[in-house]
Parts: sequence; structure tokens; C-alpha cells
Amino acid sequence: MPRLSALLATLLCASLLAVPAVQAAKLYRWTDRSGISHYGDRPPGAAPPSEVQVIPFRTEPGAIARLRVQQDGDRYLAWADNSLSGPIEVRLDFTHSNNIAGSPSLPAYATVAARGSAVVAVLSAQDPTRGGDFELSLRSTPGDPAARAQNVDYLLPLQQQQFRIDQGYGGHFSHTEPEHRYAVDFAADIGTPVLAARDGSVMQVESDFDKAGLNLEKFGDRANFVRILHDDGSMALYAHLKADGGVLVRTGQRVRAGQQIGLSGNTGFSTGPHLHFAVQINRGMKLESIPFRMSGPQGPLRLSGGTR
Repeated sequence: MPRLSALLATLLCASLLAVPAVQAAKLYRWTDRSGISHYGDRPPGAAPPSEVQVIPFRTEPGAIARLRVQQDGDRYLAWADNSLSGPIEVRLDFTHSNNIAGSPSLPAYATVAARGSAVVAVLSAQDPTRGGDFELSLRSTPGDPAARAQNVDYLLPLQQQQFRIDQGYGGHFSHTEPEHRYAVDFAADIGTPVLAARDGSVMQVESDFDKAGLNLEKFGDRANFVRILHDDGSMALYAHLKADGGVLVRTGQRVRAGQQIGLSGNTGFSTGPHLHFAVQINRGMKLESIPFRMSGPQGPLRLSGGTR
């Protein structure tokens, strides 16, 4: 039997506005009677021959996918566990490989159902007569890459008669990247009711962030938000919600168009109170915003132009 070892890598989150503060975690290492090294995120159930070594490392508590490596005879199964109430796509890579190959070959991709798990690859020795080791990384993106968005008329996502668009499609301040290009920033006082613009299911929420500023490194991927999954696989993002009590729905909850889901605020990378709204799809491990139609109290909205 080959001498294999697996290191559970710190997971990387590739989603917009989905990376909470880093916290400490523990990795456990021990050696069995055959001299094989094992790594896991919890100590072994039975006492191993060698002392269990505790290795502290840092991880993202809100990462949307968790890498789990399970020994299966003389091979290892690399699982991805989805923490979201909606589908995700994952990519598994070697960061280091010595005499170890994956089936399918890495990088390997998988779509994982809501709150589900999937084996992304099976890892085994290329030459069974000698030892080997490996390290892995897992990236994840919300959404099913096979989704096809329908042409739908969205409702105004704010409960207010008078509204102003501070930044529309292609805004030069922060709407230049594909995941933001077709986003719209609505001016809104803190505490303005935020409404679902379309029927769907709450896929992901962040409600624990309480800071705002123009430091892109500190705040660029952080804000309180609600992500709603639509029946066609597209996703609506409602971001910069109020710091305290700004999220009024829970993951897995079904919502109807016009239902209140939160309160507007000023969290994350922001010049002032507003609601950031975008419709996104996963186009192969990459979130992209897409154009959409929206109607307000006075009829169809013009969504292009404007800058904060």
C-alpha cells in the first residue's frame, strides 16, 4: 500500500460579497500501524499508534464549499460539501502532487446541489510501489453553470415612491467588472424596506458585517446581502444591507415578488447608503451580471448611466 497524505487546504471563496472574516481552525494529523499519514478536520475515533498532532490553520467560516478528503482503501475521495441553499460549481486543483493522480484529472469540476455533497475526484498513487503525497485547493462559485436566464420584468426592489439611480449599467466607479457590469445602485436611506424583485428561494445571506468605507482591499468583497435563486437558475443579489437587523429572511425560504426581505444600509465598499441590485449567472466558475428589465411606479426604468 502506498504511503499517502492529504492536506485539507484553506478553502478559497470565489463569490461576490461572500467572504466573511477569517477565523482559526484545526487540522489533525496521525499515523496508523501501516505507517500511513492521515489528516482530518476532527480527531480519529479510535486511538492511533502515533500521537495525534494538532495543526492550527486559518479558514473562512462562511465559505460556500468545504473540501473533505475521505480515505477509501488505497485511494482518497475528494468531496465538496455545499453550504448554500442553492447549487454551486466547484473546481478542485492540486497545489502539490507527488506520485498522485486524480480521476478525473485535476483540475476537476463538479456541480453540487443545494446543501448537497459530491465526489469531485478520486486520488490514487500512479506507482503503487512507492509513496506519495498531495495538497489540494477548492474554489467555488454560486449557481449552476447550465442555467439559462429568462427575459423577465423585475419589480423595483425598494418600498419608496421616489427613487434615484446613482450608478447604473457600466458605472465607472464600481460597475466595471463582469459580475457588476449590469448592476444598479439605488439611492436609499438606511432602513428603507428592501423587496424581492422576483419570486425565488433565499440561497445565501450575510448579516454580520457592520463596517463601510472606500478601502477596496478591506471592503471590496464584504457587505451584508441576500442572494435569491430564481427558478431559471439566475440569482438576484441585494447588497449593502443594514448592519443591525438588515436581513429579514433565512436561507431556504421561498419568497414572492414584492415581499420584504431586508432593510437598506451602508455596509461594505460604499460611498454612502444605497442598495446594490444585480442579476447574476454562473458562466463556468465565474459570476457574471446580466441585463434585466425593471418597472417602477411610473413604468419601465432606464437602468444605464449614472455614477456614484
